[in-house]
Amino acid sequence: MSYGLLKGKKGIIFGALNNQSIAWKVAERCHEEGAEFILSNAPIALRMGELDELSKKTGAEVIGADATSMGDLERLFDTTIKKFGKIDFILHSIGMSVNVRKGKHYTDVNYDWLEKGWDISAVSFHKMMKVAWDKDCMNKWGSILALTYIAAQRTFPDYNDMANNKSYLESIARSFGYYWGERKVRVNTVSQSPTPTTAGSGVKGFGGFLGYAEDMSPLGNASAEDCANYCVAMFSDLTRKVTLQNLFHDGGFSNMGVSQKIINKYENE
Repeated sequence: MSYGLLKGKKGIIFGALNNQSIAWKVAERCHEEGAEFILSNAPIALRMGELDELSKKTGAEVIGADATSMGDLERLFDTTIKKFGKIDFILHSIGMSVNVRKGKHYTDVNYDWLEKGWDISAVSFHKMMKVAWDKDCMNKWGSILALTYIAAQRTFPDYNDMANNKSYLESIARSFGYYWGERKVRVNTVSQSPTPTTAGSGVKGFGGFLGYAEDMSPLGNASAEDCANYCVAMFSDLTRKVTLQNLFHDGGFSNMGVSQKIINKYENE
């Protein structure tokens, strides 16, 4: 169902890879709510060709950009400004750990890989906001969002250095968000339930993460579609005074100590 919440709004959505991606679902919902936007991902992701399907469905132009490259981001924002003028929203849905991909244990991380993952997963958020800041391309009451995970606050074995990346990402949102407030632009992070995306499923023991969170959460895990709806609300004018927040979108998991389902599992052992 469409409510026209984003009618007339323009933006950039980073990170859609395939139809499992949260950013993909966000793009679909933004389109349904009346927004126009640019889709961007790393050139290697574009070569997979799946974004063409989303482009046709939403009418969005696809522009490749390495989010860690200031040159690429400059070109992306220049093209976006030429197309739309000022914009209203940005979604950062980017995360990658080479250590996770290579199966490196946290106690034995490769620091070169750690730095690469940190740049992609967190520093890229600062870089894209800096380019947007320097070009003064956000409309008043615009909204900038990044997706994160509760491992930034709590320990989850095998989430590895991605936990550190997410922690830094959230700190960037608060720090840069303060300055964006001077321009009446809000900056927040959304801490989503574990979600079976291509990136999430690469974490060792992900099935256990998913099942445990489902059993712990009073409302159950939030799906990618649920997250897309929440992002639409955060891009809309209904949330103008929400900023500097890490917003838990996880079915209540973040406030639970233990659930009866978990207790029952131990009692039945």
